[in-house]
Amino acid sequence: MTKSSIPPTPNRKDYTENEAYQAQARANETDIFSVNDPFALLTDWMAEAREKELNDSNAMSLATVDADANPDVRIVLLKSFDEKGFVFYSNAKSAKGQQITENQNAALCLHWKSLRRQVRVRGKVSPVSNEEADAYFASRARQAQLGAWASQQSDELESREKFEAEIESVTNEYEGKDVPRPPHWRGWRVSPERIEFWRDRPFRLHDRLVFSNFHPADGWTKQRLYP
Repeated sequence: MTKSSIPPTPNRKDYTENEAYQAQARANETDIFSVNDPFALLTDWMAEAREKELNDSNAMSLATVDADANPDVRIVLLKSFDEKGFVFYSNAKSAKGQQITENQNAALCLHWKSLRRQVRVRGKVSPVSNEEADAYFASRARQAQLGAWASQQSDELESREKFEAEIESVTNEYEGKDVPRPPHWRGWRVSPERIEFWRDRPFRLHDRLVFSNFHPADGWTKQRLYP
C-alpha cells in the first residue's frame, strides 16, 4: 500500500510553536471588516503578495463550464484589475475560450500560500476591447508573441518536434517585422458580482469577508461569514 504524502492535520503545537506561522497570524490580525471598498483591500493584498509570494503572485484559478455544464478549472495570470473587473488573456479557440463563449459565468480564485490568504470571485465574462488586447499583446516578449501564432491551444499535438517546427516557421515569417496579435488571441474581463476575502487564523477559526454587488447602481454590500 502506497504511503500517503498528505500532511497531517495541524495540532496545537504546530499552531503555537511555528514561528513563521505565528508571524503571519499576527499580520492577519489587522481589521479588514471596516473596509468598504473590495478593490482597495485587494490592492493592498496584491502588493503584499508581490513582495512575499515566490512565483507568480498574480496566478489565479479560472473556473468555467462547458455546453454540458461540466466544470473545468485551470491557472491563468491576472493582468489587470479595477472596478470594472479582472482581466486575463488567452487563445479564444482553446477549451476555456470555447466554454466562455457558451456560458459567460465564471469564477476566479487567487491563493497566496506565503500570506495564508485567498480571494474568490464570481461574475460574468466579456471580451476586452481590441485596443486593450493589442496593447497588452505588444508588451509581451517576442518569443511569446510568436508562440501565440504557433500554438493551436487545446488541440492534439503529435510531437514536441512538430510544435518547434511551427514556431520556427512563424519566426521566419515575421523576421524583421513586428508580430501582430492573432485574431484568435484576446482578453476577457470577469466583472465581479461577488468577491470573498479569506485569511487563515489558528485552529481553523478563519476570517471571511464577502462583498456582493448584483446591481451596479446599488453599490457593494458586505457580510462577515462563519469560517
